[in-house]
Amino acid sequence: MKNVITYGTFDLFHVGHVRLLQRLRSLGDRLIVGCSTDEFNEIKGKKSVIGYNERAEILASCKYVDLVIPENTWEQKSSDIRKHEIRIFAMGDDWVGKFDHLSAETGCIVTYVSRTSNISTTDIKGYLRKIDSDTIASMKNKVDHLRAQLDRY
Repeated sequence: MKNVITYGTFDLFHVGHVRLLQRLRSLGDRLIVGCSTDEFNEIKGKKSVIGYNERAEILASCKYVDLVIPENTWEQKSSDIRKHEIRIFAMGDDWVGKFDHLSAETGCIVTYVSRTSNISTTDIKGYLRKIDSDTIASMKNKVDHLRAQLDRY
């Protein structure tokens, strides 16, 4: 059996995540996903909108995912690869070169796959922040307009 493993935060689960998991699953017979815990995200300087338990549950419900494990540290990857008898370690292409050492350490194949263009959690969070800013500015303008109207009376 050819086991594949990947890692990520998978916050605000979107079609880019689905397509990435689909591509990764097509590389083997079984896909294991290491989902970053909230504590590990804190170490990485990241803050998730959705907590670990819910993100893990969402991943586990995806038909391409066979097993979800917690990602607690950068260093656990080698032991996870050995424990789960991983043949292919795969990550998105924004990580190219970062995990090449795992091939020599564990004997697995390390590969990087392209991500879905025009969608990312970072982009979604930025868009939501913009909506918040725009909404606040719009509401402020309306309140100022109402105050000006009231001042006339």
